[in-house]
Amino acid sequence: MNAHVDEIRSAVRDCSERGLHAAARWAGEFLATPAVSSHSRLSDSAPLTSTPRRTPSRPFVPPVEPDTSFPELETDPYETDEADLHAVARTYFDAKELDRASHLLRGCRSARCRFLCVYAQYLASEKRAQDTWTAKADTRSREEKPINPELVVLLPKVDGSKEPFILFLRGIILSGLRRRAEAIECIIMSLKAYPWNWSCWQLLSSLIEDSDELTRIQPLLPPHPVTKMFIVNVMVELHAATDEVQQMLEELLQIFPASLHLMAQKALVCYHIRDFDQAEGIFDRILELDPHRIEEIDIFSNILYVMDKRAKLSHLAHKFVVMNKNRPEVCCLVGNYYSLRMEHEKAIKYFRRAVQLDQTYLAAWTLMGHEYVELKNSEAAIEAYRRAVDVNRKDYRAWYGLGQTYELLDMPQYALHYYQRATALRPYDIRMWQALGNCYRILDKSREAIECYKRALIGADQRDTAGHLQLAQLFSDIGQHREAAAYHQHCVEICKWVGKPLGEYAKSCIYVAKYEMSRGAAGDWRLAREYLEKVANSNVGEVTVAAELLRELLRETRERVQS
Repeated sequence: MNAHVDEIRSAVRDCSERGLHAAARWAGEFLATPAVSSHSRLSDSAPLTSTPRRTPSRPFVPPVEPDTSFPELETDPYETDEADLHAVARTYFDAKELDRASHLLRGCRSARCRFLCVYAQYLASEKRAQDTWTAKADTRSREEKPINPELVVLLPKVDGSKEPFILFLRGIILSGLRRRAEAIECIIMSLKAYPWNWSCWQLLSSLIEDSDELTRIQPLLPPHPVTKMFIVNVMVELHAATDEVQQMLEELLQIFPASLHLMAQKALVCYHIRDFDQAEGIFDRILELDPHRIEEIDIFSNILYVMDKRAKLSHLAHKFVVMNKNRPEVCCLVGNYYSLRMEHEKAIKYFRRAVQLDQTYLAAWTLMGHEYVELKNSEAAIEAYRRAVDVNRKDYRAWYGLGQTYELLDMPQYALHYYQRATALRPYDIRMWQALGNCYRILDKSREAIECYKRALIGADQRDTAGHLQLAQLFSDIGQHREAAAYHQHCVEICKWVGKPLGEYAKSCIYVAKYEMSRGAAGDWRLAREYLEKVANSNVGEVTVAAELLRELLRETRERVQS
């Protein structure tokens, strides 16, 4: 039997028994991805060939890599005796009666029951902390984030165990206590023993600050396909999906070609590199395979919003509202629909509903900030963006939104700080460098602005002349006319190559001509004459200036010849 399939089945069971529904659902997708023409499931008799084949009655079983299999959890001698208590406690847990579940399991000795007992206590304490924090709204005594004082009491209950799920729970508590290094150590120990707990990987992802830290801890992680999935996931979250990461994703899709999670990751990569057509196609395929899948539907709505596909976004919004209107992703989808219709108040209503359902839902806070900017409500926009930063300081969009808002408020010094944070998180995005350069320009820091605009040119469209014109103006402002003329000449060459109308580069022609004439005998008078004649013989607005300069150039040329 395929080793990965056995592991995945065990993961679905083990995570479900411990109330880790998100991890169980994630693992279950590898087993239950429906085919377009069939609702069949993985079978023990599925083919194990190196080249996968798909049939109407038998979904794909991924090929196995024998050296990456991991043993199941060790048999717990107390588990059988406490099976009934665990089953009843699970019913309480699933019904959100968390304190009742933990009370029933007090004194249990099996690792499974101990985990569920303390995990229920943890979730109940987090809810109490959140309620207390919410009650302090609009008061000076309110902390920046909810503080859970019960974590100190829970920590000793998970000390000393090497069981992977209890190590994971210890990592959760240490993370809540802001003991980051210890939390990472516990999480890695848990993953080495049990790599199919996706919730554990997500916790580790939340603790990693940047790609450099990911590189440092990578040798400590288990040699397993899920480790590659984790690396891809982190790099996508950091908006740093390099060619190497994309290659890793393609390799994973060779092993798990029917994985909706991996397909969604590929769509996210396309979204981040602004390949919206391919991203849309992948999401269409995902919904074809599973029309009820809500995960990442908010990202799909962002793509349709950017592509201005109002009819398709409307259809998607109506479909998923009927399906489940109380999921944050669906609220975000509907908010994008109303935003595209320019109904910003309604959009804010749904984004606010999304964060009421999940206070840590980053996308809704950021999009709410965008809507408040549209309504010219800068104070509310700043508050929304700050909440987004509190949720995830690694997401550039909230920092960029804060920069834009402070720029609109004519506070460039503040905007500069936030643009710097956004640029550090997304150094390959030309929009970040352009925004930063514009801020430096407003602050009369021309040399810093020049460096930013130069950096923006690296990834810019070769047919775009805006960056060259900005650099030309900045060099002219600081009196470096040779560099300014060089960028103006680049602009002229690009416009001629692309076939743009003369009106778009006539001023650059005149600037280059003036500069060459100012150099006297060292100047390229032939180039100056070519540019001036081109403008003077046209009907653009600069024709008079060009004609006067051309007459001056011809007169000086005759004088030089006569002398």
